[in-house]
Amino acid sequence: MFSKSFKIYFAIAGLIFFIVGCASRGRPDGGPKDETPPEITKESPPNYSTNFKAEEIRIYFNEYVKIKDLQKQLIISPPMKTQPAITPMGNASTYIKIKIKDTLEANTTYAFNFGNSIVDNNEENPYPYYRYVFSTGDTIDSLSVKGAVFDAESRSADPFVSVMLYEIDSSYTDSIVYKQKPKYVTNTLDSLTTFSIDNIKEGTYKLVALKDENSNFTFEPKTDKIGFYEGEISVPTDSLYNITLFKEVPDFKVLKPSQVAEQRILFPFEGYLKDIDITVESDSIKNLEYRITRDKEKDTLYYWYKPKVEVDSASFLVKSELFTETFKYKFRGGDRDSLIVSPLKAGTISFNEKFTLEATTPFEKIDTTKIQLINKDSIRVAYDVEFDRLYNRYKFKIDLNESENYKMELLPSAITDFYGEVNDTLNFSFSTRKESDYGSIRVNLVNAKLPVIVQLTDDRGKVLHERYTDEYPAVDFNNIEAKQYQLRVVFDENKNRRFDTGNYLKKIQPERISYYPNPEDTNVRANFDFVVTFTLLEE
Repeated sequence: MFSKSFKIYFAIAGLIFFIVGCASRGRPDGGPKDETPPEITKESPPNYSTNFKAEEIRIYFNEYVKIKDLQKQLIISPPMKTQPAITPMGNASTYIKIKIKDTLEANTTYAFNFGNSIVDNNEENPYPYYRYVFSTGDTIDSLSVKGAVFDAESRSADPFVSVMLYEIDSSYTDSIVYKQKPKYVTNTLDSLTTFSIDNIKEGTYKLVALKDENSNFTFEPKTDKIGFYEGEISVPTDSLYNITLFKEVPDFKVLKPSQVAEQRILFPFEGYLKDIDITVESDSIKNLEYRITRDKEKDTLYYWYKPKVEVDSASFLVKSELFTETFKYKFRGGDRDSLIVSPLKAGTISFNEKFTLEATTPFEKIDTTKIQLINKDSIRVAYDVEFDRLYNRYKFKIDLNESENYKMELLPSAITDFYGEVNDTLNFSFSTRKESDYGSIRVNLVNAKLPVIVQLTDDRGKVLHERYTDEYPAVDFNNIEAKQYQLRVVFDENKNRRFDTGNYLKKIQPERISYYPNPEDTNVRANFDFVVTFTLLEE
């Protein structure tokens, strides 16, 4: 006979086994993974209903489902002023409920595009691209506009791009994209660059795409990318429409200045900087000297002045080619800037670089008789000096030898800054590698409409090397670091030696960029010379 304590033990063990067994019901360990998406068993009102008057929609499934990434995935076309309440959010249910809170327009077809946001509760298998459509009128609009979205600078477009149609009627203006939501909208989701705007009615439309960072279906130039089809679209249409997204660069302007040091004022700006001057306008300020430099990372100008001013305020006149504005300015206190000289890049420099010095205050003059450059054998090395006034840099042009170590000594007073401060003794060192550590690429361009800018970038699109050519359809990149590059060509239509983006209101498309289709051919290896033939397609 079992003792009473043994009976209690077995009873508890059995209960635990029963609980664990119940808790682990479902897919047994090692069993096949459930990859079946949920199925819809009922829609109320039915999908594609006409004369719709309901305030609530329910979609029933054969298993528990939940909603994932709804803010990114859900597109309602046309957009509603007041977003509907959709449940469950964060929990699982056998149905999805849509509570409509907006006043629906008459004789309008609405579409709820859920993307891949509806997933089952266990394995998150999506119900792909579910659309619920209804009409407040007698018929469901059935026309569509299709196409693809590209990016002006990147090899591939961003995910979740909104593609929109604005109805062109008597109230339409180009500025509508800044103020009103579109008539119809869809998006490209996360893995596709193609789009299809469905269930639209016959009419004439403007086609616009937005990388809509704030998800409000209106264009905000400071944050959003935009793209547009140049002409009007008449629906029905069988054409496919390609749209190129770009980030607008605003027209140049200078913003409100502020004091950042005892004798330095900061002027932030927007747009492309070109030939600017800043002068003080005040009868009480005489003989003011100034220098203007640019921050190496930010869109910021620094206005350095001397001597110290004794007045409380003054007016500054800022003039550029297409910008003029007067700022009323109140002087404030601040710490005094002091001279610190440092190399722009320390350590190893390549044969395409110049050893460069920068400083915390503006350079005024350099005395090369107090600067000595020697190699590892202590032999003096010749150099020439260039001055970059805007970025406040001295660039030393040197005939560099391979596998060499260099030392530069600046004796006291070799450099004098704008305020008359001079350096103490400074010592810098840098070196070069073997030429065989680098590789080279010659790019032969076929069908090139010159001028073009040929660029080598990293996989994120950062330009690492570029060459401008307006005469010869071949460019050389010599002694460049051995690594994987992306090769692209900018068609410099306005011949200003830079890529120019587009402008929506001015109806300007961005300059075209073509990417070389075989990146493996631009994987530069050390001590190798590569030749790449890039055949450019004509538009």
